[in-house]
Amino acid sequence: MAEISVLLPDGSTRTIPSGATAGDLAADIGPGLAKAALIATVDDVDVDLSAPLADGQQVSIITSDSDAGLETLRHSTAHVLAQAVLELYPGSTYAVGPPIEDGFYYDFDLPDGATISDDDLEAIEARMQEIIEADQPFERHEVPAAEGLKLFADHPYKREIIETVAMATGTDEAGQPTDELADEVAGDGQISYYRNSDSFIDLCRGPHVPSTGRLGHFKLMSVAGAYWRRDAGRPSLQRIYGTAWASRKDLAAHLHRLAEAEKRDHRRLARELDLLSWPTELGPGLAVWHPKGAVVRRIIEDYSRGRHDEGGYQSVVTPHIARSELWETSGHLDFYRESMYPAMELDGTSYHLKPMNCPFHVLIYKSSQRSYRDLPIRLFELGTVYRYELSGAVHGLMRIRGFTQDDSHIFATREQAPAEIASLVAFVLSVLRAFGFDEFEARLATRPQEKSIGEDAEWDLATEALREALEASGLEYEMDEGGGAFYGPKIDIDVRDAIGRSWQLSTLQVDFQLPERFGLEYVGSDGNRHRPVMIHRALMGAIERFFGVLIEHCSGAFPAWLAPVQAAILPVAATHADYAAEVEARLSQHGFRVEVADALEPLGRRIRAAKLQKLPYVLVVGDDDVAHGTVGVNARGSDGDERGVLLDDFAARLADDVETHR
Repeated sequence: MAEISVLLPDGSTRTIPSGATAGDLAADIGPGLAKAALIATVDDVDVDLSAPLADGQQVSIITSDSDAGLETLRHSTAHVLAQAVLELYPGSTYAVGPPIEDGFYYDFDLPDGATISDDDLEAIEARMQEIIEADQPFERHEVPAAEGLKLFADHPYKREIIETVAMATGTDEAGQPTDELADEVAGDGQISYYRNSDSFIDLCRGPHVPSTGRLGHFKLMSVAGAYWRRDAGRPSLQRIYGTAWASRKDLAAHLHRLAEAEKRDHRRLARELDLLSWPTELGPGLAVWHPKGAVVRRIIEDYSRGRHDEGGYQSVVTPHIARSELWETSGHLDFYRESMYPAMELDGTSYHLKPMNCPFHVLIYKSSQRSYRDLPIRLFELGTVYRYELSGAVHGLMRIRGFTQDDSHIFATREQAPAEIASLVAFVLSVLRAFGFDEFEARLATRPQEKSIGEDAEWDLATEALREALEASGLEYEMDEGGGAFYGPKIDIDVRDAIGRSWQLSTLQVDFQLPERFGLEYVGSDGNRHRPVMIHRALMGAIERFFGVLIEHCSGAFPAWLAPVQAAILPVAATHADYAAEVEARLSQHGFRVEVADALEPLGRRIRAAKLQKLPYVLVVGDDDVAHGTVGVNARGSDGDERGVLLDDFAARLADDVETHR
């Protein structure tokens, strides 16, 4: 029998019969791998296990403990969802159903005005489970596109995919790559489809798990609306979202995380704790800060100011609008226009709300002649910027149209830049740790191929400086190829919150381009004029987003140094009101934020109300406390009350909490 040899991930080779499939290879390696295998990667292309192998190919068997394996599970589960909906709602047609982060979705067009609600998901899940238990094989077929049009004659969305991708150039009407649609077909005038039963086929590039029996740990989550190809002028579809995992345990853990995330949702907590709101009168993506929220914001901003003062930064203030010429020179109108608000015509010229602070800081640098002795110059501003986000994309404080950045720009010589960058990474991490974040991930984003300016040599130099800073910090990082800003590469730093979610907050960017575009100079030690390097840096990113992440991280239970109210004082009865006022006055003299909850309601109800506000301390005062100058201390998270605590001792404890940022 003829044989072929394939290369395995560990560098070894394996000899198998000619004509063997990827599934045969998995079985030849071992029964455990054969049972766990979902798909294979052959010469960097993901394929079904039924794909035949050729001599000399590099082959990896993919299981569910990898990202590719999980994505395949989710993609295959999306197909089962489509099959179930088309069976339960005769006359329906289907659009696309890709895997997404933590799950999948599928879009449907139902007949005669029919709709699917969240109440219908249980019945759809039950039908999906029947399909899974039937262990239907995923059978791949490839046919000419013209034959595909006949196969999907009753499904206009699938026909459009075939006509747009397989029979055209791989671009949509606007000339943009049809990535979402391209996932559905084989391309090159061919289409690929999968058959799961005699009655169900689906247009798809694949690959898929061998059979539906390999699935099962899933849950349908919600129903939403979606426009076909994200175009409001096209048909409105019904989108069903679901999640799928490799095991029942993983599914349960994910659902627990979602439930915990819902409890921590900063929008709900902001309302319950009276921190801020989003009045509809303002429009999407704009918030107003209530007194308690403003207190926390002020503390955050004051902390940022103090750290920048210590770090040798000079504070500046810049306007909210500028002439269009500024944004033309900076390149924002060429490369960032879609995220900017439209121009305002005033006094015969055009003005734009600022999406960035950096051009203003450039003008401050440029306002006088600079010497190498002046550098590095570090400018800092809590500057409010405005970016146009689509109304469907705004999300509380996490994605907002008007926000304030703790923005800094450092102007340095090329020789100074590496040390500045290294110190900035340490600066960022120390600030984030002060707010209770201690798990970090970083990405090094390189030059975008389409939208960027400048010479490759400058980009390479800047990228290497960022890489060296990350290496020196010991921070784990991944490469984000093409993810840089139009003017330079960057480091993005994510924090991981209390329930394991990752949030992008801090950014650090090296820029040779704006100094060039604005003609920035300094006089060097040789008496000649040189171009400085500009480093963009935001510690918290946007104050609003940082605040939203912080709310969810601590579930609204701010540490004492940040809490808008650090202690509530509850007199047991009206006769203790004078002493409660005295306690309030003495603690206020120490600079603590305290308030009295008058004895207008039963004590138990007032204690519950104070705890619902997630206050660090609830102080109860009664007869013994009046007589001895003490308070009863109920600390958030403690097992019980502490009676008879001297007021001065409590004040010292609270002072220590604040001083140490405990």
